[in-house]
Amino acid sequence: MIDVTTDKPLHVSTDGTAGPYIMVPVRQLETICRLLDDHGVRYWVEEDVISLDGTPEIAVVDLGREADPNHVQAILDSAR
Repeated sequence: MIDVTTDKPLHVSTDGTAGPYIMVPVRQLETICRLLDDHGVRYWVEEDVISLDGTPEIAVVDLGREADPNHVQAILDSAR
């Protein structure tokens, strides 16, 4: 799946200690949540969104430590 603000593929990040996550433009959040729901992927969306220097707002979708980041990435890659 392509990030609508950067025209680059969305990716699952694995840095940090909280487990894998996806940074998603807020305007794509509903689509991502539906995609994850359709594939039975557990997640939660952080309450706060990020916007730096007037850029579009970004939400963080946490996948949890038990998530398989490669599986979730494959789901994102297969979505158009």
